Amino acid sequence: MKKHRGFPGRLSGTDYQFALRRANPKGATSIIRRERFADRRPADRRADQAFLAALWAHFGEEPFERGNLDAGRISWLFGREVVPAEDPFDPASYDALLKIDVAVASASFPEVFRT
Repeated sequence: MKKHRGFPGRLSGTDYQFALRRANPKGATSIIRRERFADRRPADRRADQAFLAALWAHFGEEPFERGNLDAGRISWLFGREVVPAEDPFDPASYDALLKIDVAVASASFPEVFRT
């Protein structure tokens, strides 16, 4: 499992995790697409925005390895703002490649992409 040095471990002041400390000995948790409903709590929306901002600052438009990034947090963005960068895609692999779909991400979270 690749560790992304300098990537924030969590959203400051909360328990929203962004990165793992060590690999799960039972194997990587699968990345799934989770639906974001309109009635989600503001803290959840802030966590999504902060995670996407961290991904953008750390990787930009380049494909990146899942590595120690939290599958649960990725799952909230997967299939929309974060998409597979390889075919076939293995959602249960720490080596899976992902990338940010800039067009969708900038429409969903314009604050992240303002300069």
